[in-house]
Amino acid sequence: MEKNVWKMNGFLGTLAALLLGAAGLYFVLNIPENGPVYLLAAALCGLLALLILSSLTIVPPNSAKVLTFFGTYVGVIRDQGFWVTVPLTLKKNVSLRVSNFTSEKLKVNDLQGNPIQIAAVVVYKVSDSAKAIFDVEDYGRFVHIQSETGIRHIASQYPYDVHGDEETMSLRQHSDEIAEQLANDLQKRLNVAGVQVLEARIMHLAYSSEIASAMLQRQQAQAVLSARKVIVDGAVGLVKSAIEQLSEEGVVDLDEEKKAQMVNNLLVALVSEKGSQPIINAGTIH
Repeated sequence: MEKNVWKMNGFLGTLAALLLGAAGLYFVLNIPENGPVYLLAAALCGLLALLILSSLTIVPPNSAKVLTFFGTYVGVIRDQGFWVTVPLTLKKNVSLRVSNFTSEKLKVNDLQGNPIQIAAVVVYKVSDSAKAIFDVEDYGRFVHIQSETGIRHIASQYPYDVHGDEETMSLRQHSDEIAEQLANDLQKRLNVAGVQVLEARIMHLAYSSEIASAMLQRQQAQAVLSARKVIVDGAVGLVKSAIEQLSEEGVVDLDEEKKAQMVNNLLVALVSEKGSQPIINAGTIH
């Protein structure tokens, strides 16, 4: 887990190193004939100055430094600036900036078994730099591979499209809900790498080339059937309302045969795709 490490202002550390270096130089230049103490003091000042210099580090904005001391994880510096910290540590920089990438166009079968092409945009950033460095080999490559796995998984859980069923989620009609499901799935996969998924959204969705023409015809047929069903349902409602209103107001008294004929004429007029030509009955000569 990420934890803070001891640090202090780097300029103070640099000043201390310069003072120690100057003191060591003074002792070297003023060694008496029998002055092992001066020599030891000079060596000690030089060693301390080198230790301080080895602990200096610069942290850029939106970055973190992960420190290890002879293979042991020490901590992380997240604050930007010039710092002096634990000496003799290996410092590895980790970017905390927001990153994004577009996946390759993946070929996968949807819930109904239809082969489709799908690609997504994933926006993420490192939230735990220690996990990103130590728990995975390369967190950038890990994010790419796991994202493609998550996209394949989500695409196989839903159909490409659904007609006439508003409750069933589909990849094409429910993009916002699918994006939320994809982001949640990716977050579970990327927690181990200390990565936070900010957004994941499908940016390409199409049937595979080998079935694209057939599925287009199928979509058109389903759309026509759905539209005709709406038209028929509306026409039946209008005819029913017209007959009931005529009967209630006593405009005309229709027997069952006349009602059936009227229903037939009204349905033909309402449902027909072409404009109907009315025939006016002006009565008989005799």
